[in-house]
Amino acid sequence: MNKIEHIGIAVKSLKDASTVYERLLGLSSYKKEEVISEMVITEFFQIGESKIELLEASSSDSSINKFIEKRGEGIHHIAFAVDDIVKEMARLKSEGFLLLSDSPKNGADNKLVCFVHPKSSNGVLIELCQEIK
Repeated sequence: MNKIEHIGIAVKSLKDASTVYERLLGLSSYKKEEVISEMVITEFFQIGESKIELLEASSSDSSINKFIEKRGEGIHHIAFAVDDIVKEMARLKSEGFLLLSDSPKNGADNKLVCFVHPKSSNGVLIELCQEIK
């Protein structure tokens, strides 16, 4: 793992949360996109080498919607940049971590992604991210 790539924050309203983060960070988001497979709309803010990703559910079946219903708005996951996501997934599996998929998926911000189940990482949802070249 190379660095913290971003911190994902579950929000009820991207419009409202974006306004808060623009005021907080003193800058505008650089990207907004829908990830249909995950049923979310994301908005990214670049802060130094790291990013903040706001996540709004685009469906009541979305894991973000379920997260907010259970825990409320707040930090949803921490994402780490990796050079080779398949290799890192194999390493984590061999270390006993539970992955939420057997192969990487296309995610937001031009990334391949895979999530580590919070039950195997002290209650924190971990995302692995590899830039799609």
